[in-house]
Amino acid sequence: MGARIGRMAALAAAVLVLAACAPGANELVGTAIPGTTSPAGFWRGLWHGVIAPVTFVVSLFSDGVGIYEVHNNGGWYDAGFLLGLSAVFGGGAGSSQATRTARRRRT
Repeated sequence: MGARIGRMAALAAAVLVLAACAPGANELVGTAIPGTTSPAGFWRGLWHGVIAPVTFVVSLFSDGVGIYEVHNNGGWYDAGFLLGLSAVFGGGAGSSQATRTARRRRT
């Protein structure tokens, strides 16, 4: 009984810690990028996702470079960003290919 309560307490603590990491609302959604007339959309999100690994490294050394454009149009920018990231890192295709190769070796 004591171990079960301990596991429940650990699970509750883990949920609280993960909930504390959730980001707040982006107040700049829908506002134009400085110097332009519109917020970043799907295509700019796609591009930012593709170059995210490089911009991450640059952002470690420069305060003026960010990985994610806060002046965006919301869901479409997010979809493009995630699609760009998955294109760079191979998406799920690499893992399924490895699984097929491993199955062939076993037979």
